[in-house]
Amino acid sequence: MLRNTDQSAIADAPVTGSGQLDLRIAIDDLSGPEVAALLTEHVAELATHSPADSMHALDLDALRRPEITFWSGWDGDTLAGCAALKHLDDEHAELKSMRTAPTHKRRGVASTLLRHLLTEATARGYRRMSLETGTSTFFLPAQTLYTAHGFTPCAPFSTYLPDPHSLFMTRTL
Repeated sequence: MLRNTDQSAIADAPVTGSGQLDLRIAIDDLSGPEVAALLTEHVAELATHSPADSMHALDLDALRRPEITFWSGWDGDTLAGCAALKHLDDEHAELKSMRTAPTHKRRGVASTLLRHLLTEATARGYRRMSLETGTSTFFLPAQTLYTAHGFTPCAPFSTYLPDPHSLFMTRTL
């Protein structure tokens, strides 16, 4: 289920979140049923809050592309959340597929995963990390999380186009 490779300097490191749980974060090959279920739920829920032409969540096949590294976060044997890093160019990465399992909401999983990806992006030599999230009230918790970790609004990046349903954010590493 898990795939640890040389792509990550800290691929299978235990990470302590907000003191509430110890999360084991590992590069994942997206073959496990828990990860598939969480990502299926992620895409389905986001589809209910975004118009189809403004929907940028990636499914399992899209996350398996070589420019994307996917991590899962585990609380013991229980999947707590996931996140991915997409290589845009030698200095710029994109955060993708940030999701906390329903059983682990409000326990620091998203912050722990985000800190892990920021550390990993820095170790890989990126100078900037960006993301796209929605603009409806459903996305306010995500916007708050990203703002708390130093992300600020920016113009569309990479292949994104201006969209009233998308908020683009970035931060320097």
